[in-house]
Amino acid sequence: MRNYILESEKSTVMTLLNFSHPLTPAQLAQLEALTGAGVERVIAVPAQFDTGQPFVPQVAALLAKVSLTAEEWQTSPLLIVPPALNFITAVLLAELHGRMGYFPAIVRLRPVAESVPPRFEVAEVINLQAVRERARRAR
Repeated sequence: MRNYILESEKSTVMTLLNFSHPLTPAQLAQLEALTGAGVERVIAVPAQFDTGQPFVPQVAALLAKVSLTAEEWQTSPLLIVPPALNFITAVLLAELHGRMGYFPAIVRLRPVAESVPPRFEVAEVINLQAVRERARRAR
């Protein structure tokens, strides 16, 4: 059984919006294997917030640093590595939904057990739009 995807077999390419720590080549390869899509570009947007100030305008300012047009927000295959702070992520997802018209897929990282120095690996890719659609059926 193969657990890799050849470059020629990748069905699409995606843009990764990284609001967290830089990703390693190994993590990018894990993402490509999990999604079956090549990472065409990584847009790194570090999320350093002033916790003494409101988060909504800071998220808007953060997204203003992302060089995507309104059309690209709605049509480009985007994968999101959210910031670690949950409050920033909640506001960011609301803002992204407004720009994109749907919830994006997100990347969850986890620590590699007993690694010294500490390392992280891709745990899963979560399709938030699919989660939302399943949840709507339960109401």
